[in-house]
Amino acid sequence: MKYLMAIDAGTGSVRAVIFDTLGNQVSVAQKEWMHLEVEGVPNSMTFDTKTNWDLTLWCIQESLKNANLQGDDIVGVSATSMREGIILYDKNGEALWGVANVDARADKEVHFLKEQYKSIEEAFYKTSGQTFALGALPRIMWLKNNRPELYEQVASVSMIGDWILAKLSGIIATDPSNAGTTGIFSLANRGWDAGMAEKVGIKADIFPPCLEPGTVIGNVTVNASELTGLSTSTRVVMGGGDVQLGAAGLGVVKEGQVAILGGSFWQQVVNIKSDTLPPKDMSIRVNPHVIDGLSQAEGITFFSGLIMRWFRDAFCDLEKQEAKKLGIDTYTLLENKAKEVPVGSHGIIPIFSDSMKYSKWYHAAPAFLNLSIDPKLCNKASMFRSLQENACIVSAINLEKIKQFSNLEIDEIVFAGGASKGTLWCQILADVTGCKIKIPKVTEASALGAAMAAGVGANIYDNLAQAAESLVVWDREHIPNSENFNTYSAIKEQWQELYENQLTLVDRGLTQSMWKAPGV
Repeated sequence: MKYLMAIDAGTGSVRAVIFDTLGNQVSVAQKEWMHLEVEGVPNSMTFDTKTNWDLTLWCIQESLKNANLQGDDIVGVSATSMREGIILYDKNGEALWGVANVDARADKEVHFLKEQYKSIEEAFYKTSGQTFALGALPRIMWLKNNRPELYEQVASVSMIGDWILAKLSGIIATDPSNAGTTGIFSLANRGWDAGMAEKVGIKADIFPPCLEPGTVIGNVTVNASELTGLSTSTRVVMGGGDVQLGAAGLGVVKEGQVAILGGSFWQQVVNIKSDTLPPKDMSIRVNPHVIDGLSQAEGITFFSGLIMRWFRDAFCDLEKQEAKKLGIDTYTLLENKAKEVPVGSHGIIPIFSDSMKYSKWYHAAPAFLNLSIDPKLCNKASMFRSLQENACIVSAINLEKIKQFSNLEIDEIVFAGGASKGTLWCQILADVTGCKIKIPKVTEASALGAAMAAGVGANIYDNLAQAAESLVVWDREHIPNSENFNTYSAIKEQWQELYENQLTLVDRGLTQSMWKAPGV
């Protein structure tokens, strides 16, 4: 039997997942990681390449151990990662500096670009589908302005998943789906647009080869073999962005198909043709898909999974102990209790992520509104359910914006990621959107998508689309309840009005935004 390894470098954790060639998950090893703010650098989110490589090594070694496999049993390895996060390298290929996905330190640089180059963001958006909110240009410019000694050493740039593959193969390269999120990119050409960097005074010769997912980069080096336990015969294969590979791992490989990936962030994606122009109002993000000829219109809900982790760790110590005694996950216990809470969570309104406003993106201060002092109504179970409902409501609003831009009708959504493991959250999503929700058997879709890419490189599958059609198996479906849909539609309207009011408090300086794009 041949096996494939996927390394998934997410916002909140890294994991190595081994699959057989039929798409069955064989083993997984995972470590949580943190991206901390640098002292004196507000809104920074540094990616620690030394510590995080050690965590990645542990995951690779442990996944092999858990599966009782040797390194030469793995015929192909690929990686996927949080998009937008970048790594800069010196001429020897050593990592100099890295930032995670929502690093927002480059506030002054965004202001400078917008003021110095009128309408530059709009012009670049037409080509790349990206604004400066999560773009690489302002961040690299920040490095040039604030760490010039490091900037002078920069010889190459890649995404975080590419960094893992470079550590394994010794070769720096990237792919359209992930590199496209830098904004230094052409949707139509599926390649770097170095002229953007040159126009604003950033090095234009730092962009590595851009390879399609499934392309063999090389083999595991002798050094990487000794560190990881993988074999030098194992092929290192180009992967892609977590959302786009996740879509492939869900079978979402054709125009008009829709997916929601419920992880640390929630992404709502709709497949569109790659020659489709981004919307004029810059409200929605557009990224290259891992399928040649397709892009994806995307909405993003910030921190949905991380907020659940915060809620668990801040308030649920007793539930952790109870879950441990029962031999179940704490989230499973909380969801079981939340099932007893009625639709609407007794009126509790969470304020965390706003809906997608890509051209002017910032959030209100985190809050729970409309709390009651009656412990029978306002408790951990009802607050937990309200967070689940809120993630679904924001997703529904984002999908409505994509429908307006793409002129596509949506009646079916594929849902995956950690949020889809239980049953309550899936049913809430069906009730809020009014769509049939399909849950695949393998819910960790990004890892499966990366394994598909590894399989293409190892000549197991012809291409990603063929792999998706062969491997994706469905677990269950959730049909919307029309009465609940009507109730949630009213709550959705209420939430939007309340959120706008909460934003005015940030505007007045009375509260602090949960996250604000640089330059806003």
